[in-house]
Amino acid sequence: MAIVTLIIDMQVDFFAHELLSKQRAELVARTNSLVAVARESAAFVVWIKQEFSPDLSDATLEVRNRMINVVIAGTPGASILPELDVRPSDRVLVKKRYSAFFGTNLDALLAQLNCTQLIVGGINTHACVRTTVVDAYQRDYAIILASDCIASHDKEHHDVTWRYMDGKFGRGMTNEQIAAWLAQVPPNNSVGDFPSIPRA
Repeated sequence: MAIVTLIIDMQVDFFAHELLSKQRAELVARTNSLVAVARESAAFVVWIKQEFSPDLSDATLEVRNRMINVVIAGTPGASILPELDVRPSDRVLVKKRYSAFFGTNLDALLAQLNCTQLIVGGINTHACVRTTVVDAYQRDYAIILASDCIASHDKEHHDVTWRYMDGKFGRGMTNEQIAAWLAQVPPNNSVGDFPSIPRA
């Protein structure tokens, strides 16, 4: 069994939104703290990023219809925030839609890693985080929602979505709570039973 930490869409273009721009430094620091704790506990780290081709032929319907030049492959805006601690040992997966499972090899990767538990962070709460979490829940993964590392450019939708997800699809936990939980995981998180995820 293994634990995998998914960090979703922490990319330059998405932080052009005013609310996320104001949260950038804090979100980066908290996300770096989370992945550091994950690595110490031998939990795999997977960075998920959205990318579209320059002609938008593979983009979502809204992006194509409105000709929104966002996260274009090969541009600085599609890059993961440079302040984030992405390591060569981490995995990076590219998606074309909200869910990290849709049209990617995430299912195969999680099976290869023998994953049963997910820790999820990233943006935006109401869009890519939510759809990824729902798809993970439907695949019977136990999910920790990294509350210090999940945010949105829309506070109202963030709050509503958080209330919907926490306690239904997963359990919201702070970095401190996640670190305490991971400290109980057997060495190399590959043998024995995981401790139960605390309930709200």
